[in-house]
Amino acid sequence: MRRLLLILVLVALLPWLSRSQTVAAQQVQAPAAVLQAPAVKPGEFAGSETCALCHADLANKFSSNPHSELALMHGGKGVTCESCHGPGQAHVASGGDPTKILQLSKMSAKQIDATCLGCHANAHPNFLRSDHAKAGVSCTNCHSIHGFVPAAKPAASTTPVASDEKKSGLGRLFGELPTARLGDPLQWSADSIEIAEGNPNLLRAPQPQLCFSCHSDVKPAFSQPFHHKVNEGLMKCTDCHDSHGTFGNSQLRSTADQNMICTKCHTETRGPFVFEHVAVKAEGCLACHSPHGSQNARLLNVPNINQMCNQCHSPVAAGTIHGMGAGSAEVQQCISCHTMIHGSNINPALIR
Repeated sequence: MRRLLLILVLVALLPWLSRSQTVAAQQVQAPAAVLQAPAVKPGEFAGSETCALCHADLANKFSSNPHSELALMHGGKGVTCESCHGPGQAHVASGGDPTKILQLSKMSAKQIDATCLGCHANAHPNFLRSDHAKAGVSCTNCHSIHGFVPAAKPAASTTPVASDEKKSGLGRLFGELPTARLGDPLQWSADSIEIAEGNPNLLRAPQPQLCFSCHSDVKPAFSQPFHHKVNEGLMKCTDCHDSHGTFGNSQLRSTADQNMICTKCHTETRGPFVFEHVAVKAEGCLACHSPHGSQNARLLNVPNINQMCNQCHSPVAAGTIHGMGAGSAEVQQCISCHTMIHGSNINPALIR
């Protein structure tokens, strides 16, 4: 009797279960459908040659743009003007009516991102979940589609411009950048020079100036007495951060061992060690070090080594080897004995 009742209940629920699965499938497929571009007829395209008749200044310089290399692929059906700006026949037929063509300068951040991710989604699969995308920072805030960068026009700057011989390699390549107040975005000149060959990512400005134009709160850290050599050009922000998004905080590059962001350069601390320092495994390098810059040697968070250690290792009673009597831990540094603070293959107390 119970089996019969169970069968009747299942039969009654079958239509409802089938309908629920159909709705769920539609909900999963809906976002993909939204991203699909509306159907375009071949006759609606004008062709890049037609675009060049009016936009010769852009067309002539586009040959050195990385996008142009893709235009040569697949029988010339790769990236063209209309890949980004949409079909242009209506624009041409109307005598150049700007409302008949997609203008990225008039599009929202989400629309710009959707256009770029139409080709770059595989290269940047995490961008839509990135802090930049959530903050409304679009692809064109950092990249110039046509490969242009600001010309040497520091009109608002009072800093003298160095000669080409005295400029750094980046200075010679990108020119002097306009000076902005902290918190203000850099304003780029309409006059621009095309250097796509030396700027394969089509950045609007070199690092770190491009990053500092928004992240002005981080910039002072690199002027601390001890800092990572970002301003000097020995490192880039993107060595540690992925501007297109990761699963980590602060868009840190994701690795199986998150300390690898640091240990890829600081190889002597990498391990694995037989005897691990628990703080390194539990909290990582940032438990003791400030990543951008510090007033303390070795980018330590606090100036006194013993104070650093005692945050986790509370002082032991007097009379022991760690006692607080005269000539002991108050004067003697912890690392005088515990020299292998990142880990040891010899001693569990991290003594050499």
